[in-house]
Amino acid sequence: MANEVMSQNEIDALLSALSSGEMDANQLKQEEQEKKVRVYDFKRALRFSKDQIRSISRIHENFARLLTTYFSAQLRTYVNISVASVDQIPYEEFIRSIPTITILNIYSMQPLHGRIIFEFNPNIAYAMLDRMLGGKGNSVNKVDSLTEIETTLMSQLFEKGLDNLQEAWSSVINIDPMLEEFEVNPQFVQLVSPNETVVVVSLNTTIGESSGMINICIPHVVLEPIIPKLSVHYWMQTEKPKERKPEEYENLTKNLETAELDMRVLLGETSITIEELLDLQMGDVLHLDQSIDDELVMQIDQEDLYYVQPGRKKNKLAVQIMKEIKGGDSDDE
Repeated sequence: MANEVMSQNEIDALLSALSSGEMDANQLKQEEQEKKVRVYDFKRALRFSKDQIRSISRIHENFARLLTTYFSAQLRTYVNISVASVDQIPYEEFIRSIPTITILNIYSMQPLHGRIIFEFNPNIAYAMLDRMLGGKGNSVNKVDSLTEIETTLMSQLFEKGLDNLQEAWSSVINIDPMLEEFEVNPQFVQLVSPNETVVVVSLNTTIGESSGMINICIPHVVLEPIIPKLSVHYWMQTEKPKERKPEEYENLTKNLETAELDMRVLLGETSITIEELLDLQMGDVLHLDQSIDDELVMQIDQEDLYYVQPGRKKNKLAVQIMKEIKGGDSDDE
């Protein structure tokens, strides 16, 4: 049995009781030697270790970030989603904890067995619906009287977000989630037996000025085949770097060789006033700061790289590279 760690407040209270005589040190030693019995509730069987819960939390932290980006793009408003908690509780307790009338999406998770539940708080669901229909994102609590159009719009929005769930779980397993049912009454949804352990991931969600929770219920039967992959050893395992094939290097070289660059040669610079610019006429001469005997500077992507001299080749203007500008400084040779 693991030793329990006392908080600082408990330590201070214990020291205070010993110094005041309220508690006897010998009595503490005697109690320590006696066998201790820990109460265990078989209805709340803990079937996931702390490492596995942390792994599930990491997966859904990534999912929350992806979902934030997705809903922001779809609803065109401020969206913030973050993981609030990850707990393992009996399925019956989860059903009792959510509102009697809410938005429930039931997904299959092929190739995993079983199904999972996404529970959207009505405040969040109707804020999304209001935004999709051109509103400001206000929430209206009328979930018990959803029209067919409202049900279809919500289902399409949630179904398109499944790509984010697939990407978040891709580090552990490649899943193909699919929306199977859309329900508003949790009493009509019975995925597993009431005492079956489920993992409930709660997401704090803000849509515009509305806020609420998104709860994800994952039964143990769904995660059972991949439980070993949720351990810390799996996450810390280092993969060997993939060796590139020779043809990949050739393709990379060809792509780099065909990349276009912006190249230009500066003939010189000068400064004039706006009034002089407006008065320019055909045949006017501008005095540049570059001597005709000086080498010109060639710039590639706005970086000074070569000294050149102007000339002609086959009746076309051309430049001849004389030397490289070291360190990108035109004063260095």
